[in-house]
Order: sequence, then C-alpha cells, then structure tokens
Amino acid sequence: MTTILFDFDGTIADSFDAVLQITNRLAKEFGYEPAGPAEVERLQNLNSREILKQSKIPMIKLPLLLRRLKTEMHREIGHLQPIVGMHDALTQLQQQGHQLGIVTSNTQDNVSVFLKKHQMESLFEYVQAGVALFGKGRSIRRVLRQHQLAPHTVIYVGDETRDIEAAKAISIKVIAVSWGFNSSRALAEQHPDALVRAPHELADAIASLRSTSDQA
Repeated sequence: MTTILFDFDGTIADSFDAVLQITNRLAKEFGYEPAGPAEVERLQNLNSREILKQSKIPMIKLPLLLRRLKTEMHREIGHLQPIVGMHDALTQLQQQGHQLGIVTSNTQDNVSVFLKKHQMESLFEYVQAGVALFGKGRSIRRVLRQHQLAPHTVIYVGDETRDIEAAKAISIKVIAVSWGFNSSRALAEQHPDALVRAPHELADAIASLRSTSDQA
C-alpha cells in the first residue's frame, strides 16, 4: 500500500486568494509591503526561502504573523472551496487502495472545518497540522514513525518549493502541483519526482512513481 500525504492550502483547498488578502491586510501592522498582481507573479517564481528574505518581514515578528494568519484564516475557512477536481481525484486514489493523509502548516481546527463542510473527512486516515513554516520534514518523519511507514511507500504532494525541499530531506518521493502558490517554473527548478498541472493527473503520476520504486 502507498501512503499519499498532501499539503492542504493551495493543494487541496483553493485558499490562495484568501491568504493573499489576509497577508496584505496585515502588511502595515507587521512591517512589510502589500503585494500587487505584478509582485505576486514575481514572488511565485521564487523559492520559499527567497520569498521570505525579499519580503523583509522582521524575523522577530514572523511567529506572531503566522499565528495571526491562521486565526484570520479561521474566519474565511467556511467560504473556501476545494481545488476543482480534487475531490474526485482523492476519491479515485482511495478507491485504488492508497492511504491518504494531510501534513499542513494550517491548524487542525481549520482543516477539520473544511473537510467536514465538503464531505471529505472519510478520505483521510490522519491529519498532522500546525507544522512550522520550514518544519514539514520533521512532521512527515513523525507521521512515518507513528504509523510505521517505510519511506519508499510514501509520496508527498504539495504546491510550494518548501514541500519539495521537505520531502527530499527525508528521502521520500514528492509530486509538485502547479495550481497552488509557486509557479511551474519555480517548482521544476527544485526537481520534484513529478509535476502535475491538474488533479486528474495525480493517479497516473503516483502509478508511475510506484512502478519506478518497484523496479529499483
């Protein structure tokens, strides 16, 4: 059995616009410039660490900013929709016998509200939430340890370069999705094991990675 771990924001939930609106709304309070359309497009072509560096957010304020972002997201979570086609893609993967989970920087409460509203709770075996900004590798490793999963049986799916970085750090396969925050170009530069452009491509990408692993 293969375990597929998913990022949440931008991968399952179509939260890009909400996150952008919130971060722009908090800009003056936390000492950075709000991002217009041209700046957003530029940032999408950078990796996660470059974005953080260029934002000039005072590092001392970053933990509080992230907490505020999650709090503000709770007010928006009821209005968010799944990425178009994602519910069907997840259902297909579950029916194929894969075990699905979520590893996310968002809160357990936010994820639970979203999954319940969209009748997606039964699709996931577990949710690891509240992950630090660059702490996904540690959290994924914790999931592997708690559920006694071998790294070669796990695939991570995410929309940011930091997702690729985290998976590679612990030697698990990673699929990048181009419908979230980072652009296809930025994702490709990090050399994920697969790059997909629509949810319906996930099943084939996973099958291909499984075949490669079996042959190794």
